[in-house]
Formats: sequence, C-alpha cells, structure tokens
Amino acid sequence: METFRAFISMVKDSFGFITHGSKTYLIWMIFLTVIMLFGMYAYSIQLEEGLSVTGMTDRVSWGLYISNFTFLVGVAAAAVMLVMPTYVLHDIDFKQAVLVGEGLAVAALVMCLVFVVADMGGPNLLWHMIPGIGVFNFPNSMLAWDVIVLNGYLFINITIPLYILFCHYQGKEANPKIYVPGSILSVLWAVGIHLVTAFLYEGLQARPFWNNALLGPRFLASAFAAGPALIILVLAAIRRYSEFKITDKTIKKIAMIVTVAAQINLIMLVSELFKEFYAPTHHSESAYYLFFGLEGKTALLPWIWTAIPLNVLATIMLTFHKLRNNLNVLYICCFMLFVAIWIEKGFGLIVPGFIPGPYGKIAEYTPTWIEIWVTLGIWALGAFIFTMLAKTSIGIEMGKLRYKKKEVEEAETA
Repeated sequence: METFRAFISMVKDSFGFITHGSKTYLIWMIFLTVIMLFGMYAYSIQLEEGLSVTGMTDRVSWGLYISNFTFLVGVAAAAVMLVMPTYVLHDIDFKQAVLVGEGLAVAALVMCLVFVVADMGGPNLLWHMIPGIGVFNFPNSMLAWDVIVLNGYLFINITIPLYILFCHYQGKEANPKIYVPGSILSVLWAVGIHLVTAFLYEGLQARPFWNNALLGPRFLASAFAAGPALIILVLAAIRRYSEFKITDKTIKKIAMIVTVAAQINLIMLVSELFKEFYAPTHHSESAYYLFFGLEGKTALLPWIWTAIPLNVLATIMLTFHKLRNNLNVLYICCFMLFVAIWIEKGFGLIVPGFIPGPYGKIAEYTPTWIEIWVTLGIWALGAFIFTMLAKTSIGIEMGKLRYKKKEVEEAETA
C-alpha cells in the first residue's frame, strides 16, 4: 500500500514538474504542440480521403513513413550503447547519460509505432496485428516478429528506468539484482529489433536492392552512429538549458562510440558500392537509379549526393582526435552524421528498392505536403514525449522530486 502511495505521489509530482519551467522550456513545448496540431490536421485529411493523398502508389508503396520507421528503430536500438557500459560494465562516466538515452529510446519506439499506424492508413486497421483476432501469421511472418520485438523493447525501456527512478524518488538505491538482468536482456533485444527489421527487407525476394547480406550489420553500424550522435546533441542541449551536470568526459566517450560505428558504416557502404558497380547486373538498376538516375528520372539524386559527402566528411573529421575533442566541432559532425544516415536509411534505402518495378517501369516517388506534415507531427510528438521524460528524470536525479511520506499521510488524514 505504501508503495502504491509513493507511485501515485511520483505521478502527481511529475505532472506538476513537467507543466512548469523556464520561459525557454514553455516556448519549446508550445512550439512542439503547434507542430503536432498541424500534423493532426494533415492526418485527419489522410483518414478522410485515404492514402491516395500521399505520394505513395501501387508502384512505390513504402515512402516517408516507413523510411522514418526504419531510421528510428536504429535510434531506439542505440540506447544499448549507454545501457551496457552503465549497468553491465559499471562505467560511471556513462551514468549521467543513460537515463537520457533510455528516454530517447522510448520516444523513438513510440514514433516507430505511430509511423506504422500512419502507413497502414489508420488505427482502425490495427486489429489485423492482434494475435488470435487478426491475421498475425506468427512465426512465419517477419512482420509479426518485428511487432513482437518492438513492443518488447519498448516494455523493457519503460520498466527499467521507471524502477530506478521510482527507487530514487523514494530516496532508495535500486537493487542491481532486479535491473541488471533486464539490462542484459535489453542489450540482446536491441540487436534483435534492428536485425529483424533488416531481415524484413532482406526476405523480400522481388526486391534485389535489399537482398544484401550486409544489410543487417550495416543497420546496426548506422544505428550505433546516428543514435549516439543524437544523444550527444541532446546532452549538449540539456547542459545548456538545465542545471543537470554532464561532464565533457561523458560526451567524449560517447563520441568515440559514434566514431567507430561511423567508420564501420562507411567501410560497409564502400563494400556495397563495389558490389553494385564493379560488376553490375540487371539487379544493380536500383543502385544506378539512386546514384545516377535512370531514363532521365533523377528524383533521389539530390538526396543521396547530399548524404554521402556529409557522411564521409563527418566520419573523417571525427577520426582526428583534436577535432573530435573540440565540442563545437563534435556537435557539427554529429548533426551532419545524423542527417546523412537519416537520408541513407530513408530515401536511400526504402524508395529505390521499389524502382524500377518488377517489369522495369520507373515510377518515381515524391512525398506530398500531407506526408511531410504528418511526419513532422510525429517527430514533434517524439520530442514532446522525450522532453517530459527527460525533465522528470533530471528532476528526480537532482533531488528536486522526492517522496514526502509524512506530508502525504497528513493530507490524507485532513
């Protein structure tokens, strides 16, 4: 009973804490709310008129929504790069950032699920994915596996930080025997969610652009580059706009993870390009369309030729110790790498897989304003959720939110 009271008290205190803040905080939350409202308006049009208002067609049936879904699965998986050294290897330098990373994973997973709902056309179709009611087709369908691993990883990333924060809220230390096994499981699960997503594409025999044995490993490498890069940018914002102390040493250690992952990702990219262009076959046409265009169709060229130079430049700059240790340069590199991988795993992976079609027809894809605003609205939702989670976590970790048992009992008596 006392535990339940403490939990209710934490919920009430957290709600009061996230609804108050500095002028900058309030402006940020209002800005995100406005973007979400525009996204909801665009989504209402999609619900009313159907997916015909998007740029997707029978030829290119996955577009901006699934591109963002694929990218965000990697962002969510990247939290494991902080979880493992903190909870398993007991590296205290990561301790300041781990709850921020797990909050980012929760926000990313929520966005993943919302992007899937948007791509399906509407929430009224979700019953198809419910075991025993819809056509779940488990274990034969890779999509069914994807649903399981995503929701399982979301559950893990909610329960472990919640338990730790709840203990700290009560002024207690969390029991390692409870959260360490879950942390180890989350490490394995994080690898699983991205590999299963990669297998989902690799298993489509009619899409030779995705039939690549390196797809799974490259998914992981790009995830462990872009995800921690975003974490570094978030930590930089937290250091600037809050009292929460994050040392340079913590950021520099995460930067090393970003650097190694970015280098591996670049090596795999070169390997893929060699395979596609050194001895090209008719299966290389999707890659030719992506990088050089086909039959005068060049919609993706500006995207991929923006991503590749950003990726290469950011990786080279991060490789040099002096540049990487300059935090201002580091933040610029992380931003470039994040944008580059977002393009590569979105328009550079999903869309060209459909072009040309099975009969050689080239039907290009361009997102409509409906898709763009729905996408922006979902990203704003993720940022909104993360901001609330981060503010609550920081409040508890800094001791601003604590359970006051006597005051609660006196209030109940009165």
